[in-house]
Amino acid sequence: MKNAATILLMLGFAVSGLSAQNSQNPASARPVEDYSGMYAFLQEGEFVQITVDDQGRVTGLVSRYGDAKGDRREFLDQFFKDGMLAGSRLTFTTKTVHDVWYDFQGEVVRGDAQNAGEEGYYVLKGKLTQYNTGANKKTTSKSQNVAFKSFPKDLDSTPVK
Repeated sequence: MKNAATILLMLGFAVSGLSAQNSQNPASARPVEDYSGMYAFLQEGEFVQITVDDQGRVTGLVSRYGDAKGDRREFLDQFFKDGMLAGSRLTFTTKTVHDVWYDFQGEVVRGDAQNAGEEGYYVLKGKLTQYNTGANKKTTSKSQNVAFKSFPKDLDSTPVK
């Protein structure tokens, strides 16, 4: 009887230890690196803003100059319809604005900068596809390989609570 009580006690410690270990290391833990921030886009003055949550979902927007007759040189913000980060693999698709949307398939890599306070600490490398729907309702696409450098992060700022 004494041995049975000892075995039950040891089994209880083992189960509670496993439960504590599993709660400290969830399978969907946030990546060690925080890739959230602003990145250059196609032209000077344009940018991509990404925010990565704890489950790897990515929200954000592309802020770009319009290139159609009615919006030329005006800023257009195209929010993400969906986005995901799995390890360093990044994908996002924007919502359609003025018959144009973007799809990015690539990864986040370390750039040449030595610290996050410098431009290019991270780089979004991959394939960007731009889709256009014309007046005839026909959609065309144009793909290109891109490398978008991160903007410097303000290292002196402290988060507001």
